[in-house]
Amino acid sequence: MYRASVAPSFHAMPKPPKIPQSVLVVIHTPALEVLLIERADHAGFWQSVTGSRDRLDEPLVETAAREVAEETGIVVGGRLVQQSALFDWRYSIEYEIYPEFRHRYAEGVIHNTEHWFSVQVPEQLNVRLAPREHTAFLWLPYEEAASRCFSSSNADAILQLPKRLSQRASLEHPAEGGP
Repeated sequence: MYRASVAPSFHAMPKPPKIPQSVLVVIHTPALEVLLIERADHAGFWQSVTGSRDRLDEPLVETAAREVAEETGIVVGGRLVQQSALFDWRYSIEYEIYPEFRHRYAEGVIHNTEHWFSVQVPEQLNVRLAPREHTAFLWLPYEEAASRCFSSSNADAILQLPKRLSQRASLEHPAEGGP
């Protein structure tokens, strides 16, 4: 006797709501050429790498490295880009989520906290875009890159890049003084 069995149904599970804590990562060369990527869902919207935590306990530095790899194919801690190239600015902003993106978050969530990072790559690298997220990329001098950003806070982050890198250098190599 044979028994018919029915395979369980594997319907696509709905995505859990996005966590309203994200990173913005300004990718740049030593000459301050900045990578911009164009959003697939909004032609002409150029930005740096951004993305939300996958889970509440995910360290922000891991979120930043993961998003850089997912959106550009650049692996922080890989052969070309050392882990130390990723710099946590220890700075964040809170902004109102654009209404067209609020459906991705839990009901009633309208603000996101974005934490700023940068990563220095040795030169302009070829980028492997995530086609569902981005359609094109550009390397531009930092001031021109800032002028292309659709987000004023992204533009502000890019314009702060020289100052932030200078602060990092002074923290890593403090002036020697004293007797």
